[in-house]
Amino acid sequence: MAAGTRKTIRKTETFTDGERAAMKERAQEVKAAARRGSRADKAAEDEAAVVAKIAEMEDADRAMAERIHAVVKASAPGLAPKLWYGMPAYAKDGKVVCFFQSAQKFNARYATFGFNDKANLDEGTMWPTAFALTKLTAADEARIGELVKRAAG
Repeated sequence: MAAGTRKTIRKTETFTDGERAAMKERAQEVKAAARRGSRADKAAEDEAAVVAKIAEMEDADRAMAERIHAVVKASAPGLAPKLWYGMPAYAKDGKVVCFFQSAQKFNARYATFGFNDKANLDEGTMWPTAFALTKLTAADEARIGELVKRAAG
């Protein structure tokens, strides 16, 4: 560079306020998990935290999250509820298999129910890993139940 000139580096990618808040929530979740006692205490506290997070949601998201929580618990009782980046999630052997993300979390027009790579949903070379939700019908709940059961297997 010539004397007297400055190279300006322009940041083009930054985290949104919602993304930063989710990262902070995840850090708090990890710290809280490290402080807990027995495995039974951890499981009870994790489920209570999920139920409390669902209770904080706006009406439409809360209703869907409550139904999804019930469907997941009934379809795959081996999955453990826990918070993951401030979202209700369900884990097997400590690894998140599926999660619910409210629309309000990132100011989206729809909520999301998604699966992580630990989910056993493989179908050939391509398969869906997340679903947009605006409301839940009985058919939607049945499909989620089937997918969760398969994902946890």
